[in-house]
Amino acid sequence: MATLDPRNVANPASNDEILGAFLDYVIESGIEPYGHQEEAILELFAGKNVILNTPTGSGKSLVALALQFRAVCQGRRSYYTVPIKALANEKFLSLCKVFGPEKVGMITGDATVNPSAPVICCTAEILSNLALREGGKAQVDDVIMDEFHYYSDKERGVAWQVPLLTLPQARFLLMSATLGDTEFFERELNGLTGAPTALVRSDERPVPLEFEYSLTTLEDRVEELVTAGRAPIYLVHFTQLSCAKTAQDLMSRNFCSKEEKQRIAEVLEEADFRSPYGKEIKKLLRHGLGIHHAGLLPKYRVLVERLAQEGLLKVICGTDTLGVGVNVPIRTVLLTQLFKYGGDSTGILTVRDFKQICGRAGRRGFDDIGYVVAQAPAYVIENRKAEEKAAAKGKKSKAVKKRPPEKGFVNWDEKTFQRLQDSPPERLQSQFRISHGMLLNVLGREDEDGCRALLALVSQCHETPASKQSLRSRGFDLFRGLVEGGVLRILPQSERSGPAKVVLQDRLPDEFSMHQTLGLYLLDVLPQLDPEDGDYALNVLSLVEAILEDPRAVLRKQTDKAKGELLAQLKADGVEYEERMERLEEVEHPKPGKEFIYATYNEFVVKHPWAKEAGVRPKSVAREIVERWESFEDYVKRYGLERSEGVLLRYLSEVYKVLVQTVPPDLKNDLLDQAEELLGKTVRGVDSSLLDEWERMRELEMQQDSSAELAKGS
Repeated sequence: MATLDPRNVANPASNDEILGAFLDYVIESGIEPYGHQEEAILELFAGKNVILNTPTGSGKSLVALALQFRAVCQGRRSYYTVPIKALANEKFLSLCKVFGPEKVGMITGDATVNPSAPVICCTAEILSNLALREGGKAQVDDVIMDEFHYYSDKERGVAWQVPLLTLPQARFLLMSATLGDTEFFERELNGLTGAPTALVRSDERPVPLEFEYSLTTLEDRVEELVTAGRAPIYLVHFTQLSCAKTAQDLMSRNFCSKEEKQRIAEVLEEADFRSPYGKEIKKLLRHGLGIHHAGLLPKYRVLVERLAQEGLLKVICGTDTLGVGVNVPIRTVLLTQLFKYGGDSTGILTVRDFKQICGRAGRRGFDDIGYVVAQAPAYVIENRKAEEKAAAKGKKSKAVKKRPPEKGFVNWDEKTFQRLQDSPPERLQSQFRISHGMLLNVLGREDEDGCRALLALVSQCHETPASKQSLRSRGFDLFRGLVEGGVLRILPQSERSGPAKVVLQDRLPDEFSMHQTLGLYLLDVLPQLDPEDGDYALNVLSLVEAILEDPRAVLRKQTDKAKGELLAQLKADGVEYEERMERLEEVEHPKPGKEFIYATYNEFVVKHPWAKEAGVRPKSVAREIVERWESFEDYVKRYGLERSEGVLLRYLSEVYKVLVQTVPPDLKNDLLDQAEELLGKTVRGVDSSLLDEWERMRELEMQQDSSAELAKGS
C-alpha cells in the first residue's frame, strides 16, 4: 500500500503543493476518483465545510483522507468520529498503514493510544465531551463525522449535534449516504464557523441497483438467484432467531460445487469450532451457507467473512446491522420482510434504514449491477401458490386462505417496496438533551463563564422553541441539584476574579463520561466490603457486574428458566392459576446483593448527583459462573444460549477487563485472583480475539505513557 508522507511536500503551508502530493498518492494507489470526490476535495482545500451525501461504496473515505493529509501537513488536528468502537479500531489501524503509527491516535473509552497525534479516530461521544469541556479553545481544527445520519439516533444523537454547536474554530466534513434535506445543516455550519458550506451530492452509484419484488417462496427464490449468477446473496433478517431458522430451511438446497465444498473443507480444517454452537456453524459452512449476526462468537463471524471474500459462500443469513462494520462482499441483498421492531413499536422500515441496507448490494470492481430483492409476506405467497395450483387443474381454489399473523407483524406489499425506493430519506431530527455530564463539562470550563456558555448551548441547539424552554427548565433543576449536593458552588461577587460564576468542588476526571462515573462508584464502594467475608470475591464480582450494561439475551434466558422452575413447583403445590400468574410476574433474573448495591449507590448519588443518570444494574452472570466454577459450554447449554454465545462472551470479557484495569490490586485476595484467572482463561479458551485486541491496545497505551514519562525526565 502506498503511504502518505508529509515530508514529500516542500511547502506544507501551500494548499497547491499538498493537493499535488495527495493526487500523486491517488495515482500511485491506482485509484481513479469520481467527479464528486474531486469536487469535495477541492472544496475542502478551499477552506469550506463540506456535506458529502453520496451512495454507499462511492469513496467517501478518500475525501476524508485528503482532509486528514492536509491537516498533518499544515500542523492541524483532525478528529474522525464513528458510531461504534470497532469501527474506530478498524479506521485507526488502516490510517496507521497510510500515515505511519506516530501520526495517528485513537480514543474510544476502552483504549487511548497516541492521543496527541494529529489524526485522531474516536467515537462520537469522545469528541462531544471534548467540545463541551473546551468549546472554541479545543485543539480541534478539522472534524470528519462519518455516518452522520446517527444525528437522528434517539439515544446517541446528541453526541453528533454538540460539535456543530461548540466548535466554531473547526472545519467540518459530514458524510452519509442517507442525509435527506441538508439545507438546515448548511445554514448552521455557515453560522457556526463563518465559512461557506458546500453540499456535494450524487445519486450515481458506482454499481447501479436493480430492484425486484418476489412472490416466490424464499427457498425457491434463493436457489433461482444462485443459479442466475447473482451470488453472493445476503438475506436480511431482523432477529437472530429468524437468521438461524432460514439457514436451517436452506440446508435442503445445494448452492456449491464439489470443488467449492472441498475448498471450504480445507479452510475449515484450521478453524476452531469449540463452543456449543460450533457444531451447527460448521455444518452450515460445509454446506456453503453462512450466518452472521452479533450473537455469534467473533471467530465465527470472521470465518464467514473470510469464506465470503474467497467467493465460497453463495448465501449468508444475517441481520440488518450489515450497514455498520460488516466485512462481507454482497452482490444481492434479499430482504425477508419490510418491517422491524424499533424498540418502542413495530413498523415498516424507514426510508433511511431501507436505503442503508440496500446500499450494500453490488461490489465495486466486481459487479456491473447490484440486486435488491424483497420477499412478499409468506401468507401472500402461500395463498398465491394455492391459487396457481388450483388454476392449473382448471378449478377454483377451495383452500382456506392464510391470514397474516396477528401479533408482531406489519403488512406490506409491492407498493410499499416501491415507495421505499422512490422516497428521499426522512429529515434528520434533533435529539438534543441535557444531562448532569453536560452541565459539569460546560460549567467546568476554565477562564470562561460556563453558565453563559450553557445557556448559549441550549439557545443554539436544533430543537423547537417549546423544547428549548423545557430544556432550560430541566437544566435549572439539574443545576440546583448539583449546588444543593455540594458538587457546584456559586461564587459570591467578592470572590470572582474572572468570568466564572460557579466552581466545581471536585475536579472531573479526564474524558469524563457516565461509564467512568460507574467506575468511580465501584472504587468508592469496594473498601466497604469485608475482605474476611467468605463471599468477598463473589461480592466484588457483583459490584463489577452492576456497573456494566446488561447482556439482555442472557438475562432473558435466566428469567425464563427461573419462571419455568417456579411454575413447575407451583403446579406441584396445587397453587391456583391466577396466583401462579401473579407469582410469575414477580420473577426476575438473579440479583445477589442488590440491597447493598442500591443502598451504596444511592449514598454515592447524594455526593455525586450526576451519577444518578448512569444507574446500577445488579445481575449475576460472571458471578454465577465463578460460584459454580462452570465452563462456558456448560453455562451456554444450561440456559440454551447457543445462538447468543457472542453476547455472553463479550460480557464476560468486559467483566474481566474491569477486574484487571479498575479493581485495585490491594483489594484483591486469592479467591478473587482465581476468579479473574478463570474468566480470563474462559474468554481466551472460547475466542481470544476480543482480549488479544484489547491487550494490544493497552500495551500501545502503556508504551505511550512510558515515552511521555521519559520525555518529562529528560
